[in-house]
Amino acid sequence: MVINTNITSLNAANNLDKSTNALHESLARLSSGSKIVNASDDPAGLAESMELNEQIGETNANNANVSNALAFSQTQDGYLQQVSSALNEMATLATQATDGTKSPTEIADYQSQFQALQSTVSSALAATFNGINLFGTALNAGGVTVGAVDPSTGTTWGAATGTDTVTSGTVQADVAGAIDSLATARATVGANEEQLTYAGNELSVLSTNLAAASSTISDVDVATESTNYAKDQILVQSGTAMLAQANANPQSILKLLQ
Repeated sequence: MVINTNITSLNAANNLDKSTNALHESLARLSSGSKIVNASDDPAGLAESMELNEQIGETNANNANVSNALAFSQTQDGYLQQVSSALNEMATLATQATDGTKSPTEIADYQSQFQALQSTVSSALAATFNGINLFGTALNAGGVTVGAVDPSTGTTWGAATGTDTVTSGTVQADVAGAIDSLATARATVGANEEQLTYAGNELSVLSTNLAAASSTISDVDVATESTNYAKDQILVQSGTAMLAQANANPQSILKLLQ
């Protein structure tokens, strides 16, 4: 029996250190919610998780851009609905003005309404969205190119909404042509909205899948880690007791010296 080197105590101390370190690591994982607390825990997994998180950030940013572009298109359609109502009323006024039983005063009233509607159309097409012209502006969002929409490029648009009067000889044909241009513009807006909606859905699915992949790598399994934590607690407690016992064993040598 020796007293200078207590091998039993050294082994017990080493085992206690291992159990204590494991307990601290388990506690760190549970408290952080991540199974990669330090880079040394899983270097390869950490690198892959960082790349996935970067992709998630880019995907979410693209999705936000698509959402903004969709709001832009929806705002366009809202203004074009107003323009549609104005053009339809202008067509009605132009037809009413052809009634030979109308007095000059009534015709003047029709003209006043007609001009007011022309101003409404002009104001609608000059509207902006966050400082950007709603009409005549192309967008690129989330890899989707949204073409510019501008019904005023129609051949009869300028006459119907600018130079025509309610009694102009060509006003009815001009307004009909403007309505055709407007219909084409709204169809384009509808197609843009559909394309952006599909793109947004695809980006949402991609973001979810990337998050799931990242979670598999970096998120802690609470049930498993709680089991490990309980095991390590028991090992630390028993290791502490065994170290105390190992340190007490040499005391028996004193009995031989008495």
